[in-house]
Amino acid sequence: MAKKKPQTAHAISNRRARHDYELGDSLVAGIQLSGAETKALRMGHGQLRGAYVTVKDNELLLINATISPSSGIPISESDQTRARKLLVKRKQIDELIASKQQGQTIVPLEILTRGRFIKVRISVGRGKKLYDKRQTLKKRDEDRAAQEAVKASR
Repeated sequence: MAKKKPQTAHAISNRRARHDYELGDSLVAGIQLSGAETKALRMGHGQLRGAYVTVKDNELLLINATISPSSGIPISESDQTRARKLLVKRKQIDELIASKQQGQTIVPLEILTRGRFIKVRISVGRGKKLYDKRQTLKKRDEDRAAQEAVKASR
């Protein structure tokens, strides 16, 4: 009997989230998908740019996450960016609703495709102002210059 090839894990990440938001603790949630969407995500055909999580009828919904079709995987145009339900325990949903009422945003950070189930890592964050973003970039550049100076002195 032939062994199955191990699948390569394609973690689809939202790189802008760390730049645009001051993030707190993260939480891993399940996501409700169709079969074609699952297959496309396992192949790495997804995108979280501009995606966010909202609360409707005491349920979490992932809005504006794009799952692109590929050869042999048909996904209709309307289903590519549809709202997808996130699977989280009631206690965690209540905590997220409370933080949302305090003015914070629930941001998807990455889609995890390793293992049997596909999951989404979400985090609660507060939007950064433009000057906060500049300070972050300045601090990063200073840290990089300090590391290079330490490396050059060796």
